[in-house]
Amino acid sequence: MTKEEIEVSLNTIDAVALKRCFISGANNINNNKEYINELNVFPVPDGDTGTNMTLTIMTAAAEVERLEKPTMDSLAKAISNGSLRGARGNSGVILSQLFRGFCKDIKGKTVLYPLDIALAFSRAVDTAYKAVMKPKEGTILTVAKGMSEKASELMESDDPIDMISFGEQVLGYGEEVLEKTPDMLPVLKEAGVVDSGGQGLVEVIRGVLLALKGEDVGAGEGAAVQKPKAKPSFKEIDFSGSSNDHISTADIKYGYCTEFIIMLDKSLADEEVEAFKEYLLSIGDSLVCVADEELVKVHVHTNHPGLAFEKALTYGALTKMKIDNMREEHTERVILHEERTKEKESAEPVKKIEVEKATHVPKPSEPPKKYGFVAVAVGEGISNILKDIGIDHIISGGQTMNPSTEDILSAVKQVNAENVFVFPNNKNIILAASQAAKIYKEKNIVVIPTASVPQSISAMIEFNADADPEANKEAMSIVMETVKTGEVTYAVRDTSLDGKNIKKGDIMGIDGGGIAAVGEDINDTTAALVENMIDEDSGLLTIYYGEDIEKEKAEELVASLGEKFEDVEIDLHYGGQPIYYYIISVE
Repeated sequence: MTKEEIEVSLNTIDAVALKRCFISGANNINNNKEYINELNVFPVPDGDTGTNMTLTIMTAAAEVERLEKPTMDSLAKAISNGSLRGARGNSGVILSQLFRGFCKDIKGKTVLYPLDIALAFSRAVDTAYKAVMKPKEGTILTVAKGMSEKASELMESDDPIDMISFGEQVLGYGEEVLEKTPDMLPVLKEAGVVDSGGQGLVEVIRGVLLALKGEDVGAGEGAAVQKPKAKPSFKEIDFSGSSNDHISTADIKYGYCTEFIIMLDKSLADEEVEAFKEYLLSIGDSLVCVADEELVKVHVHTNHPGLAFEKALTYGALTKMKIDNMREEHTERVILHEERTKEKESAEPVKKIEVEKATHVPKPSEPPKKYGFVAVAVGEGISNILKDIGIDHIISGGQTMNPSTEDILSAVKQVNAENVFVFPNNKNIILAASQAAKIYKEKNIVVIPTASVPQSISAMIEFNADADPEANKEAMSIVMETVKTGEVTYAVRDTSLDGKNIKKGDIMGIDGGGIAAVGEDINDTTAALVENMIDEDSGLLTIYYGEDIEKEKAEELVASLGEKFEDVEIDLHYGGQPIYYYIISVE
């Protein structure tokens, strides 16, 4: 290699090198996601920032990995589209927007110089800030902006700079900004942590820099980047079985068909997989459990889906969660089968021939209805309530697992309607839903920014089929703001927040203002939360009890609250949600 060629290689990145750098960055945040999760201010048992950012970038990394002969344009498309559709949670959406802005600026280039990186970084930050309605400093946005400003500053110098030195200084300044985030957000200072999203971005850039130095970060601790092995995809594994229409519902011992995928924190040893299988068989049957180094796909019939989810969460984050009531579905299949049998028996031979001929003629699809509805929720009871009030499709997820932009798009496509209203039902899903609305143009997607299931219920009640989409959006958005929502769950770690010292295992009552109550008893803590939420204008209190709460215990709570708040009407419903003992709605 000539002197000139050496200088060029030190000062530029081509498409092959960029592919390596991106995969290294993705692997680095994946390897550190649990550390990032622990930086989350709220100690609740949910997917958390590290998990959401990892799932976002790993979707893009999978697209990048497929490129055998990458060009800058093909890389830009793979990174942008993959992260856009895989984006989960606010942090994941912001990360995808950073990639989107960066990729727009590198298209059409053969190699990237430090100046190209600086300009692309600047566009990345502009794109991300524009994607957030009310940007907040002390977050991933601040860290990204600091890195971008440092990159631009380095380009103002007349002294030449090689790519590695450029990357080291940009990363170093990003770490300095990250350390200052507690000074920008008091809630971070009280909890004694830096911003988790900012930490995630730093880990991505650290992985990129290591690849520039020839120290590519692998998919595991110290492992080299591996090509996908030639084996069946989890998507190719069929969990469906033969029809059981002849079985009585009384003979169905385990009523809920439960499926999910575990994104493993670390590879499981054979004995760990066997122990997990034994646990699932202790609470159910019809088990299919397939594991590899990164994922475990599970199908099990059980009466307690939440127990399966809880156990699975000890191994990693969950995705593709699905729960079906087999007794209900079985009854519907039997009725349909009987109806079809009667139709066949009563049909004349001539009509049968006509039907057979008609099968060769394409059947016209049903015309789309004017309005359709999609909501994010989890829990059998809550799902049934939402279906009863008109929701067409429910995406399984919420606080315990944020669905991706692609998940939301898939749900919208399944609803045969011209205008599809989407209820995210979680603050951390609103950005992903909004992103879906921007990139899908075949239908009019209207996102109602609900932060909870109770808000979506009130919004649906306000819906007027005779009004236009914009009028409905305005009316729904107004009424949802009148709904206060509270949740009761447990702490997964020790922390100090909202002036309260919280220990792992404590029961927490959380409302719109933060952690309102902490205690050791579920009902007592819930009562304290309700007391904090109710004021003189409150007229209706609705309580949804989760799968871990017995009906009698929930009724005891209602009785005690009824004595204390005599002027407030109290409704009790089975929600069946995992993780959260109670969901509270006050109107």
